[in-house]
Amino acid sequence: MKENSKKYAQEAYEIIKHASEKIGSRLPGSDNEKKFAEYMGDKLREIGIEPTKEEFTVSPRASIGGIPYAGYAGIILSILTYFALFNYYVWVGMALFSVVVICWLILGVFLYKTWFDMFFKQEISQNVYGELVPEDGKYDYTIILSGHTDTSWNWRHSEHAYKFRDKPILGIIATYGKVGFGAICFFLMAFISIFMAVAGIANAHEAEWAVNLCASKGFHIFNDILLFLPVVTAIGSCFVVMWADPDPRNASRGAMDNASGIALSYEVIKYFKENPDKMPRNCRIIDFNCGSEEAGLRGSMAFCRNHKGEDVLKNAWNINIDSVADKDYFEVVIKDDWQFTRFDKDLEQMFKDTFKDLGIESKTNGCIHNPVGGCDSTPMTKAGIKSVTFAAQNPVLTYYYHTWRDMPERFEEETVGDGFDVVLGVIEKIDAFQKANGFNGPQK
Repeated sequence: MKENSKKYAQEAYEIIKHASEKIGSRLPGSDNEKKFAEYMGDKLREIGIEPTKEEFTVSPRASIGGIPYAGYAGIILSILTYFALFNYYVWVGMALFSVVVICWLILGVFLYKTWFDMFFKQEISQNVYGELVPEDGKYDYTIILSGHTDTSWNWRHSEHAYKFRDKPILGIIATYGKVGFGAICFFLMAFISIFMAVAGIANAHEAEWAVNLCASKGFHIFNDILLFLPVVTAIGSCFVVMWADPDPRNASRGAMDNASGIALSYEVIKYFKENPDKMPRNCRIIDFNCGSEEAGLRGSMAFCRNHKGEDVLKNAWNINIDSVADKDYFEVVIKDDWQFTRFDKDLEQMFKDTFKDLGIESKTNGCIHNPVGGCDSTPMTKAGIKSVTFAAQNPVLTYYYHTWRDMPERFEEETVGDGFDVVLGVIEKIDAFQKANGFNGPQK
């Protein structure tokens, strides 16, 4: 960390401590999420920037937060199997139920589509942002510094892996083993329900293949297996139910994910407010406190939707900061695999060059794909903004990721300071790029 960055690193760390220790968990649409957003709005006022608040509705359980519902679905299918063995019409109902749940899992949970939101309880969330413009009020492009104010539900299996914190391989096996087994159990019952419904309907209409199948010895053996299999699948589905603890008191405290990103975004805009001579030429900088990221990127989606066609989304760069705490894992996230979105190549290279300039070495070689879920760079990229996500986080599932153990004592102020230096270095490179090339849109 550079000497002149220490003040900002200390202040950022204090914001992180306030968010995680004083406010605590901040689930999407919760009162605590609002408290943190208001707190950051007050911080902007302290430096003479009037914040803007934009509210939007969110269905917290319509996406990743609703994964336990798939577990309940697996238990229901397991129980109904004993009724379906005596009446194939029950299989038909189970099959339709399975198709609906699978569609929701694929579209809502994996792909973050909002199509199912209307069927879940809604809350009010908010985006809070403030802008710093050059002293003459003229700018040609915008740099948006973003982080999300909310935290995740406590992932029980990850938290239970704390006892294996010195043996991470065992922790990974314990976590993925439980969830993987539960997922297999749900999908097994779902596909069995669909298969049995199709076979039953075809047999009732005397389709030759179905009549032969239902009369076969193998089919009778399979029915015998179904006398015992639902017991196993019901137990496995319970692991999925346990995945996200519904109690908000046990939710993630969100020091790393993502009070660190919120704090760094704020300290960078404060730095430029206090040092106007350091501001990139003809540039506007926005500190964007984004709500409900953990509910499926709903805050960044709302921001891009509300400002579609407006100046704020034109000629814009987005440095999305999400989880800066693990000093050995500084990296730029260049793609959300599940969202099929590749982020900006120019920004990717700027981050890699900045890591090199600052002598930062990373076990991930400074670059990763986001293997599951998504980050706020996806809606930004789709809106035509040049965006990547900056993180310093072990990409392997850990006992503190999305658990109440995500506390500031786990990481160092020095790491936060290094993150501050990285963002300033990238902004310098954006400034140079703009002078040489102008705005060229997302490059993939």
